[in-house]
Amino acid sequence: MAEIVLETQGLTMRFGGVVASNNVDFKLRAGELRCLIGPNGAGKSTFFKCVAGLQTPTEGQVFMRGLETTQWMPHDIASLGVGIKTQTPNVLDALSVFENIWLAARRFHDPKTANAKAQDIIDRLALNAIARNDLGQLAHGERQRVELGLVAVGDPWLVLLDEPAAGMSAEDVARMTDIIHELNRTAAIVIVEHDMQFIRSIADTVTVFHQGAVLMEDHVDRVMSDPMVRNVYLGKKA
Repeated sequence: MAEIVLETQGLTMRFGGVVASNNVDFKLRAGELRCLIGPNGAGKSTFFKCVAGLQTPTEGQVFMRGLETTQWMPHDIASLGVGIKTQTPNVLDALSVFENIWLAARRFHDPKTANAKAQDIIDRLALNAIARNDLGQLAHGERQRVELGLVAVGDPWLVLLDEPAAGMSAEDVARMTDIIHELNRTAAIVIVEHDMQFIRSIADTVTVFHQGAVLMEDHVDRVMSDPMVRNVYLGKKA
């Protein structure tokens, strides 16, 4: 079987008397693409933040390729070769698309190589038409693609994405789907997402969170048709 690249054991996060993540055991293998879904307050975002180093869990452990990263900060996790895209943009609006991606590439490469890597990412993400535009001028979908570029330019082996399709048009979502599938050729991916159409188009295995715990984990088709999942999350029209 493929290597386990991400694992949590008994991951628990409490905020006072509220248990946002409740004893979660989770495994992701090399080459997998996993979507995390669940109703608001189900605990999926808290789980994501604990894995990405944005929050420190109250109990439990996080391992990446067997190395414990439970107490690590996001930049420490990123230094392992993990790409993280949160809902809060990590971009510089006054700089161009190329400059933003070049700066991200420069963290890993010398200036000449960073130039080549930045151009490669711009080509792959179909950003050439706006490469010289300042980021502050871009539409939402374009900005989301640039943010994925910042992740991809580091050649990550693990990618963590928090709602990458949020607020996008149908055309942008289709393009995002293609980009994520390309990323998945070389990286395992975890995606927190609400857009069910997007999830159907991109996921094989889905992990459903409910009340801080894992309710179900299975192929997307079986998850979508499961009566328990439909009752707690999807609704009768799903």
